[in-house]
Amino acid sequence: FSSFRFDIYRKVPKDLTQPTYTGAIISVCCCLFILFLFLSELTGFIATEIVNELYVDDPDKDSGGKIEVNLNISLPNLHCELVGLDIQDEMGRHEVGHIDNSMKIPLHNGDGCRFEGHFSINKVPGNFHVSTHSATAQPQNPDMTHVIHKLSFGDKLQVHNVHGAFNALEGADKLSSNPLASHDYILKIVPTVYEDMSGKQRYSYQYTVANKEYVAYSHTGRIIPAIWFRYDLSPITVKYTERRQPLYRFITSICAIIGGTFTVAGILDSCIFTASEAWKKIQLGKMQ
Repeated sequence: FSSFRFDIYRKVPKDLTQPTYTGAIISVCCCLFILFLFLSELTGFIATEIVNELYVDDPDKDSGGKIEVNLNISLPNLHCELVGLDIQDEMGRHEVGHIDNSMKIPLHNGDGCRFEGHFSINKVPGNFHVSTHSATAQPQNPDMTHVIHKLSFGDKLQVHNVHGAFNALEGADKLSSNPLASHDYILKIVPTVYEDMSGKQRYSYQYTVANKEYVAYSHTGRIIPAIWFRYDLSPITVKYTERRQPLYRFITSICAIIGGTFTVAGILDSCIFTASEAWKKIQLGKMQ
């Protein structure tokens, strides 16, 4: 009994092998092909990939049922002392002229106003709107034409591989609209979670939007126009997970590349060698 019997990679003496020019060419091509595939797999292994999934849940349970909102809007034809933010929802919240964490910047020598606000809303259907409702004296014909620079919810995600509607209203231009019209933006907010390689999670919100503009009237006359953002939350959460290819999968791919390439190259070389030997015999037969 000898342990050599377990050797499945038995060696063939070089004296019993025959090198050929065709075999050399196939060998070089085979090595270059393996190198190319290896580098491709290595690049994929080093790079991270973003995997997304959908599930029904409230991801940010530690937020206290609140969503942070960032609003940046310009009203070039309305004075800053007239601009205010009102917040309402189905939990009974009703704030007129919300001013916490907000700033008004005069535009065009005070004829216009840029409103920047950072506030929170409850995770229930509701609305917030920019209007003149909080002004001491209501203007006769408030001009609600506007440009929305930013409307986002939750944490800001700056991830190259994640493309979503996190600021879907960016650049919305209503300067050519009827100055006396109200504007309704209907938002469907979708909770979004991003988990990086370290397992840290960030919570943001994407949203879809539909809008309409109209001049509203009641039995007492024309209703004061406003810019409404009516929102509702989707029960579906989108989760993006950043991950890297497992090491075992990378090793498996490399082994498959090397083994498969050598096997195919060996078959190809064997076929070419057999065909060339057969051709030589035919030629010898013709010469005789």
